[in-house]
Amino acid sequence: MIIRVWRGWANRAKSEDYPDHFRRAVLPELRAADGFLGATLMRQDEAGHIEFVVMTRWASLDAIRAFAGETLERAVVEPGAVAALERFDETVQHYEVVEMAEG
Repeated sequence: MIIRVWRGWANRAKSEDYPDHFRRAVLPELRAADGFLGATLMRQDEAGHIEFVVMTRWASLDAIRAFAGETLERAVVEPGAVAALERFDETVQHYEVVEMAEG
């Protein structure tokens, strides 16, 4: 399994805009992608803004490539996300899962 990680930052006044976009637009698109295994949206309140971290889980790099294109490190950022965020990473990180444990 591969985990793909991306970050974006929002103004406190628009702190719900990105989660709304994520639920309404991003999740349906991800769920339609072959090899998509799940996603987690996290937030952290920081001085003056909110940081969002998105972790998506994929069956393989080939599944990510089918979703994101040949340049795996390039973030897929839709216009709705651009409108909701002050700034965002234009690249992503990929991690191979070595082990997962649940409580």
